[in-house]
Amino acid sequence: MEAVCRGAKSGNGTTIGIMPGSDPAEANRWVDYPVCTGMGYARNSIVIKTGRAVIAIDGAYGTLSEIGHALGDGIPVIGLNTWSLARNGSQDGTIIPASTPTEAVGKALEAAAMRDTTNRP
Repeated sequence: MEAVCRGAKSGNGTTIGIMPGSDPAEANRWVDYPVCTGMGYARNSIVIKTGRAVIAIDGAYGTLSEIGHALGDGIPVIGLNTWSLARNGSQDGTIIPASTPTEAVGKALEAAAMRDTTNRP
């Protein structure tokens, strides 16, 4: 979360940190608005539901959980050096690969716009 917030701030963005704990002081210094959930990993569902697309960067099992929540809800996932998935012994290509942070952001914006366009009545 820290690297993402730092990058957003370098582009004059506003940042929101959906925190696993209850103390806003635990947010990194680039978070403008900490949202304390006190939910631990259960907050992953909130993180996913808040975005129109997800960029998964590297990550451990919490990131894998977020990827699963997103894909299960039809939210596009862009992967930057993150998990790869297989289904029934075959590579699952639902994670959109990116090679750089800039490429990942571009693909996420494109996927979110496409999702918004196709989900409108």
